[in-house]
Amino acid sequence: MALIVFLRGINVGGHRTLRPSMLAKELDAYDVVNVGAAGTFVVRKPGAPTKFLAALHGNLPLEAVVAFCDSSDLIRLEMDNPFRTELARPDLVQFVSILSKAGRSQATLPLVIPQEGEWFVRIIGSRNRLLFGVYRRHMKTIGHLSRIDELFGAPATTRSWSTILSVLRILKSHKHRAQLSREN
Repeated sequence: MALIVFLRGINVGGHRTLRPSMLAKELDAYDVVNVGAAGTFVVRKPGAPTKFLAALHGNLPLEAVVAFCDSSDLIRLEMDNPFRTELARPDLVQFVSILSKAGRSQATLPLVIPQEGEWFVRIIGSRNRLLFGVYRRHMKTIGHLSRIDELFGAPATTRSWSTILSVLRILKSHKHRAQLSREN
């Protein structure tokens, strides 16, 4: 089963830069596919997750929060269609936040951040360590997204739903190719 890895705290404002494509090449033995510049990877042959994560940390040139999930977690999330009740609007971004470890949440979902005044982040649901919702396209949003860490008791890294869909396309493409090679 593939492993999906999300790095947090890299390529921020010209600081803490990392070339994800180079990191993927360094981890080629695990068949790693880089998805964009934000530090999202599909690891198609992770083997034992602890061994892969040790190799990942050994190749990271800087400290970063690492969050990960199994491919089945994202496939189930897509099948659940988490945004079916959310109208697509140009001023809102559908997102998934991945907790780096199981959190100790006291939060009741759905919830909005901040709780008073105009909201910037709305978390509509969760599945295991995946939180999903919408946020406003606004400069203040990044500060409000950081509140997820304290609300759920673990560092979280956030990706747009379009990035998650890109990951799912890679997973499905790999699964299809593997199935074809087994049939031939």
